[in-house]
Amino acid sequence: MKIRQNIRHFAAKKALTMPVVGDIATDKLVGLHVRVFGEKADPDHREEREPHMEAFFDCTFDTYVAALESGFSEAKAREITHIQANFDFYNHGWTEMMEFPADELEAHYERYEEFFQRYDIDIANPLGDFRTQDIPEAPSTPEKLDDPEHPHAVGGFADDVYVEDESGELHVGGQEEPEDVDVSAAPGVNDTDVDESEA
Repeated sequence: MKIRQNIRHFAAKKALTMPVVGDIATDKLVGLHVRVFGEKADPDHREEREPHMEAFFDCTFDTYVAALESGFSEAKAREITHIQANFDFYNHGWTEMMEFPADELEAHYERYEEFFQRYDIDIANPLGDFRTQDIPEAPSTPEKLDDPEHPHAVGGFADDVYVEDESGELHVGGQEEPEDVDVSAAPGVNDTDVDESEA
């Protein structure tokens, strides 16, 4: 998958693994992800999907921390959570929200299969053991799976995580984590605005 990565992602990583600050950062990041993916949704369905996305994304931050604790890099841990979201979008027929084409679902799953199996995650059950709260139902659009349109999907990146840095350069596998990351740069810590690049 192709994702972005900047200093705020590393600050968020640090914040999410800290007590108290982690809860603040999680709330801010959940809101960011609901907004970013809500803007990709069919406008006729955006509002009805938001409560589902909010609870779902909240659970994925537990996945993110577990992935970090398993030794995955920041980029790969974040990619794992985005794969979970894309499984969920696919299951609901929300193909216009997907970040990679539906025919790459299996390839993305297989790259992290050992981790996913450990937590009972698969395409049909994208949260697995991380479903720690009730996830509100949201209407599906299964008819879109017959001829899926992926206006926001970027294909051809199923073999690894590809990270685009602030200068637009691609790094396979992610960037080196900088030393002495300032946690105050994490979304929500100083109540600063966040943008789509931080999802």
